[in-house]
Amino acid sequence: MSEIELVNLLALLKIDGVGDIVAKKLINHCGSAEKVFQAKYDFLKRIDGVGSVLLKKIKEKSVFEVAEKEMQFIKGQNISCCSYLDENYPDRLKQCIDGPVLLFSSGNINWNTRKVISIVGTRQVSSYGIDFCKKLIQDLAPLNPIIISGFAYGVDIVAHQAAMDNNLQTIGVLAHGLNQLYPKTHKKYCAKMEKNGGFLTEFWSTSNPEKENFVKRNRIVAGISEATIVIESAEKGGSLITAIMASDYNRDVFAVPGRTTDKYSQGCNNLIKTQRAHLLTSAADILYILNWELESKTENNGIQKQLFVSLDEIEQKIYDYLRQKGKTELDVIALECDFPVFRTSSYLINMELKGVIRPLPGKLFEAI
Repeated sequence: MSEIELVNLLALLKIDGVGDIVAKKLINHCGSAEKVFQAKYDFLKRIDGVGSVLLKKIKEKSVFEVAEKEMQFIKGQNISCCSYLDENYPDRLKQCIDGPVLLFSSGNINWNTRKVISIVGTRQVSSYGIDFCKKLIQDLAPLNPIIISGFAYGVDIVAHQAAMDNNLQTIGVLAHGLNQLYPKTHKKYCAKMEKNGGFLTEFWSTSNPEKENFVKRNRIVAGISEATIVIESAEKGGSLITAIMASDYNRDVFAVPGRTTDKYSQGCNNLIKTQRAHLLTSAADILYILNWELESKTENNGIQKQLFVSLDEIEQKIYDYLRQKGKTELDVIALECDFPVFRTSSYLINMELKGVIRPLPGKLFEAI
């Protein structure tokens, strides 16, 4: 995107009455933000949803003064920008009708991997929630996913820290501009996050972390990933809003169950009960539902795969069964090997991490 087009895009978004959906409609009809301002009155008038009041605002030039000021901030702080038409715009977010027209980012963000998950939850995370989050990300690390969260207190920052501890790319989606940081106490994590990941926002430098911005931020967290995971949540809260948005975007949602008497398990339990979310007990559930295949992160680092793999008695029984029967569904494996399904899932992921089996489309598994 050229600097001229970026200034025009900033100016377009600053017009009162032009949100993401209207901006996309105008650009799609005219070809670019610059051409929207160059288009004749009669042409713009024929666009569905563009009335005379909005047309007058489009012809006003005062928005360019604000756009130029923001452009100076972007250049001065070396901020990266991408529009929904750019190749480096997150693929899944392009599929969302209300996805941001323009994204600002800092750090070293790479969207090449297809495995992107969002992890959300309460700010009052329990020790159980912390341990579960850390273990989950540790178990998923061999698949090299990008971990998305909101950089808030509680589950969010635990997820970011666990991702960094496992050398995974992690991205914090902010509810304000990149000229500030909320909460300020998390500033100590910024430098490390920006080495492998960074920060993403749709908000200008003039935007503060106001209540309505967090709801808008949540749609990015929900839409940008393949799945959203809720670790702990009360009956109402921002993480539930994110989960419902993800479900509406036709993304998979996972929730960690908890005791019925725990305040911060109510939201997760309700998501599972109303079939808005898959029950999540381990990383194996994610691999099974999303049909993720294990990519050897160690091979990419030049480390040779083990020539001999040690299997315990149960793993050996499952492996021998798959060698004999070939491609088999999880439920059938559990039935034939006489193990509960949830335990079989755990064994299968361990065996996949050891490189002796692999998942296939249709929730099948086979021995390698």
